[in-house]
Amino acid sequence: MVNGPEDLPRVDLDAVDWDSIVWAGPAREVERLRQRIFKATKEEDWPKVRNLQKLMLRSRSNTLISVQQVTQRNAGRKTAGIDGEVALTSDARADVAVRVHQSIRSWQPRAVRRVYIPKGGGNSKKLRPLGIPVLIDRCHQARVKNALEPEWEARFEPRSYGFRPGRSCQDAIKAIHTSSKGSHAKRVWALDADLAAAFDRIDHTRLLGAIGDFPGRGMIAGWLKAGVFEPGKGFAPTEEGTPQGGVISPLLMNVALHGLEEAAGVRYIATGVRAGDIKPGSPTLIRYADDLVVLCHSWEQAVQVKAKLAEWLAPRGLVFNEDKTQIVHLSQGFDFLGFNVRRYRCKLLVKPSRAAVARLRARLAAEMRALRGSNAMAVIAKLNPIIKGWAAYYRGAVSKRIFASLDHYLWKLLYKWSTWSHSDKPKRWIVDRYFGKRNKFRNDHWVFGAPGTSAYVVKFAWTDIVRHIMVKGGASPDDPDLAEYWAKRRRKVKPPLDSYTMRLLTRQDARCPLCGDHLLVAEQPPETPEQWERWWLQLARKAISADYLVHHGRPGPHPDDDQTRLVHASCHRGHLARQRGSTAQRTRIAPAACLSRMPR
Repeated sequence: MVNGPEDLPRVDLDAVDWDSIVWAGPAREVERLRQRIFKATKEEDWPKVRNLQKLMLRSRSNTLISVQQVTQRNAGRKTAGIDGEVALTSDARADVAVRVHQSIRSWQPRAVRRVYIPKGGGNSKKLRPLGIPVLIDRCHQARVKNALEPEWEARFEPRSYGFRPGRSCQDAIKAIHTSSKGSHAKRVWALDADLAAAFDRIDHTRLLGAIGDFPGRGMIAGWLKAGVFEPGKGFAPTEEGTPQGGVISPLLMNVALHGLEEAAGVRYIATGVRAGDIKPGSPTLIRYADDLVVLCHSWEQAVQVKAKLAEWLAPRGLVFNEDKTQIVHLSQGFDFLGFNVRRYRCKLLVKPSRAAVARLRARLAAEMRALRGSNAMAVIAKLNPIIKGWAAYYRGAVSKRIFASLDHYLWKLLYKWSTWSHSDKPKRWIVDRYFGKRNKFRNDHWVFGAPGTSAYVVKFAWTDIVRHIMVKGGASPDDPDLAEYWAKRRRKVKPPLDSYTMRLLTRQDARCPLCGDHLLVAEQPPETPEQWERWWLQLARKAISADYLVHHGRPGPHPDDDQTRLVHASCHRGHLARQRGSTAQRTRIAPAACLSRMPR
């Protein structure tokens, strides 16, 4: 039984053996409910939508998947809220799952902990405020998100790309390129707009009105009004905005900004073979979270669109950041999401922006200065994730020359580090020690490596330029009719992994054979070079060997007999626990059995 009443007594911690849960069952149940909510929304059967959302909110499977996501897979799993609680062990996660499911109806949202991180743009003096909810709040937010998100996935505008399942920055950039490419392009003026402190200024009344009679509306209102605690300043109430840092905050931002396309005057062809295309003469609005670009036919149209959007944003508590908002002709170009978009005569090119390249150069120089006194292995361990992450983010743009120039710049930094480390040695000795044909698959004799090992620093130019394929229209992973489309799309993803691991991923259809879930494709692809770096560092390099993924099985004598499989490390631990349990009890613990004693 997956769902039921929530009035059973608290269970003992031993009732839920976290490592023995077979995750395929809960994952399928949550996926099925999300698809049913999506389909009912498309059919505008609102009573059915609300009933299914209630079913999701009291689902034990949803509780388990939410706790797993927050405590085991999210990048911020080690960050605590005001209560200092984290759950990094199996017993702690099982306890959190029991407490979350028990408090479905009784939980009162807590204040978030205010922290500050450097803003993007290379200016470390400007800080971005984040609000870190307590652990139980984050788990409840993940539960509520699974109920609310599929409804809005069926309603969101097709060219909204930020913080949505299956969509990425590259989709937004590709949409801009598709709209204005070619010698006969009509939309050659761009309104490049940014909203001022959007997360902090969203009007609560408007947002809750948009959510309507969603069953979890009261809990969302509680999170919006929970307040902020900042060390040294104490508690402050929140009368507007949704703090960045919460699991559900990006979804609430997208809900608040839903309708921007209609306000800008974007019109779509409704019927015929071109259904879904934008009507001739209509502007095109591409939005990524609170950053947006409107491609227009003339300067006058861009001015009119800006006025319409300002009027639409005002009642929602939002305004344009005039310092970052501009109207430009594409021959001048503009920067968006770290890319530069510009027409060169009759050709539209998308390249890494100068600011992004300058930030990377500054970071590489700072890292190399900090590594003085370290050995070559430390240099390789620090630089490779940065290089692979940055190259992975920009591999869909016109980046070949920039990659080559960055390789040259990095070589100078590495050579300077080598001479500093061995100031009493001649240059020939230094070159022979650190540089050579380290990568046997590349005819390059100037690759930096660690003496006596096979480790080396990779190069930007080794990353192939792969043009991104834009997600089609309003496609969503929650749409059951598009299951085959998303399966094919995942198979086309080429993550930056070695050839052996790529062969294993391809053979397994990129799924864990123990739980059936996707191995490396998250809810959405990494959104920034830093996230790609973290992806490589946490989910690929360490992951494949120990932390997140492991090689499960043994190689056979022939390639076709290779029984090695990539699995989640958590699934591998569960598999070993079930093997130990079956030896002792000759019974297999299923997820329903694990949850049967959980409070409902």
